[in-house]
Amino acid sequence: MPKAVVLGAAGGIGQPLSLLLKANPLVTELSLFDIVNTPGVAADLSHINTQSKIEGFLPPDDGLKKALTGADIVVIPAGVPRKPGMTRDDLFKINAGIVRDLATGIALTSPKAFVLVISNPVNSTVPIVAEVLKQHSVFDPKRLFGVTTLDVVRASTFVAEKLGDPSLAPSVSVPVIGGHSGVTIVPLFSQSSHPLPANFAASDLEALTTRVQFGGDEVVKAKDGAGSATLSMAYAGAEFAAKILRAINGETGIAVPTYVNLTSDPSGGEALKKELGRELEYFSSIVELGSSGVSKILPLGKITEFEKKLIDAALPELATNIDKGVSFTTPSKL
Repeated sequence: MPKAVVLGAAGGIGQPLSLLLKANPLVTELSLFDIVNTPGVAADLSHINTQSKIEGFLPPDDGLKKALTGADIVVIPAGVPRKPGMTRDDLFKINAGIVRDLATGIALTSPKAFVLVISNPVNSTVPIVAEVLKQHSVFDPKRLFGVTTLDVVRASTFVAEKLGDPSLAPSVSVPVIGGHSGVTIVPLFSQSSHPLPANFAASDLEALTTRVQFGGDEVVKAKDGAGSATLSMAYAGAEFAAKILRAINGETGIAVPTYVNLTSDPSGGEALKKELGRELEYFSSIVELGSSGVSKILPLGKITEFEKKLIDAALPELATNIDKGVSFTTPSKL
């Protein structure tokens, strides 16, 4: 049974994510790593009466290596929130450096693990992980994922609200493609399992799309600057990790939106690029999972003219984000 590792386990996302993984019956061993407080988090979670054995590690004494040894699935929520006076570029450099160093640990210790990246900006941090793994000759595009599940969770929740029945939320499924920030987030409401009303106004659809794209701002405002979307992100991360665990366990037919390298399924990736009309290395699309990771990248399917415009607006920003991640790992940056 799988060993799961959380890198950044003592943070605002890491702690509730670790709790949810501790409760997952498919996890038999849970390893936590962070720069502070991890033994305490592990001790707290160890009192929960589920089957998984749990350990917490700090950087001294090869803590990262010990945490990653034998890992089957590694989830990375590590990073710092933006602070007053900090530019977005400052934030990127800090989080990019953190992710690069953790990716190096994965490359050296658990290169065959499935790697799930939550650390923002996902559009750039996933390429950073990929480039580090390439530098160590251990990159397998089928095993690297950017977690975009929060966008799906939000879209599904908001559709249930618009339908006037929040109890529908668990059964609503809205594909969300593109990337994982702002205009790169493209919810395909036309493909929702529970369609919006036929008389749903175009202005309301635009407002609903914007709410999904910038849902994080809504949470930051509600928390009055004291935090961001940590709990919902932890839930979404755990949901995606659960799907990976189920696929590892042999379950088939699991399809989920996730940000992947398009070479993970060469035929599906090339077909998707033709649909998009642009060469890209990474894109969040609906992916069928298998025991080895990405099994198939599925096509966009039938989309509306409004959704086509959203995709066209997303592509240039997404390309810039990808280039920023790749360029960060060039030798001059290391």
